[in-house]
Amino acid sequence: MIKELNLKNWKSFKDSTLYIDPLTILIGTNASGKSNLLDAFVFLSRVSAGVGIFQAINGDVNLPLLRGGMEWVCRKPENQFSLEILVDGLKASQDYRYSLTIQINGSKAEVFKEELALLTYGKGNGQPKVNTLFVTKQEESTTPGIPTCFSTGTQGQSREKLVELNRSHTVLSQTETMNLRKEIQDGTQQVLSQLKNIFVFDPIPSHMRDYSSFSETLRADGSNIAGVLAGIEKESREELEETLTSYLKKLPERDIERIWAEPVGKFKTDAMLYCREGWGGDTSHEIDARGMSDGTLRYLAIVTALLTRKSKSLLVIEEVDNGLHPSRVQFLIEMLKTLGKERAIDVIVTTHNPALLDAAGAEMVPFIAVAHRDNHTGISLLTQLEDIQQLPKLMAGGSLGRIATQGRIEAALKSRGNA
Repeated sequence: MIKELNLKNWKSFKDSTLYIDPLTILIGTNASGKSNLLDAFVFLSRVSAGVGIFQAINGDVNLPLLRGGMEWVCRKPENQFSLEILVDGLKASQDYRYSLTIQINGSKAEVFKEELALLTYGKGNGQPKVNTLFVTKQEESTTPGIPTCFSTGTQGQSREKLVELNRSHTVLSQTETMNLRKEIQDGTQQVLSQLKNIFVFDPIPSHMRDYSSFSETLRADGSNIAGVLAGIEKESREELEETLTSYLKKLPERDIERIWAEPVGKFKTDAMLYCREGWGGDTSHEIDARGMSDGTLRYLAIVTALLTRKSKSLLVIEEVDNGLHPSRVQFLIEMLKTLGKERAIDVIVTTHNPALLDAAGAEMVPFIAVAHRDNHTGISLLTQLEDIQQLPKLMAGGSLGRIATQGRIEAALKSRGNA
């Protein structure tokens, strides 16, 4: 799993780190940097799948533009940004550290530096032993390709092999077709699998109300949810629909008796989402997605994502509680914790909702990060909520949701000189 993401000169961030837990909540005022942070996950997911760096930023016919595009991907006035992740190793005492630096030159975006290292920890709290598996060789990078040094000796120390690769794509994405030493293959595959399994999800109810073709994976807007559910094998589909229904029952005033999707049309290659509502006694009726509320559809899409994504993946959801009544956010928090743990999926969510913070409670304080801006430079910063010295005093005067609504968290950050 991905443990940390560090951002250097990425959009509004100068140098900040997000620590990732099974459920991570990201809060902050408007324009604090939350969406910029989420865009970093989108970028990493794209380039790990072999998308060119320019296309990953500027989009193409199949990919939407990252917010701000090439012009705003670097913090002004810089022309480079770096993203670094820490990923679980194959052994308990190991991690992989992968760093990627991109240089922007007008309309060009290329790899400037890239490195993958294996970190091995001893019994104490000292620095880990670092074994560099590959690194770009900057002193020779004037050629059209990017010369990259791959470790070929024992523990990566004794010998090296220089290979010239394409600068318009990450080195990591180009290693899949290369014949490399097993230790390097293990590292690149582990990091690639984690990056490819990042899913930044923003379900849009209006996109979910139409028919959709059978699909294997959810789209980022949830528009093909009916096709995903209908395309699952019958036995697995019935079990999944039962789970969906059990989580949806608590959401509305009425009783939801069943949620399902089924093929429609002459050729049965499209699907529609359906819901049976009960109103007590024998009264019930069926509606399709066109009659479902926005909140129900978003909640349904989030549950579906958790049930259908691969284990050991990362699900990122912006404004997770959009469309939900404040009295229902407790069910949302419980669902994210329960399903995330059952499916071994880490979840990162952003929210502005004080009701969600109240529902999270004091036990979630170590897993809440605050995005905020430096009052003098405008740089976005990330601070763990538990690291705010005044937090105990603030919480003595009200709940998390209340102190967030009153702006007291941001005020505390400013008073300690962080903003």
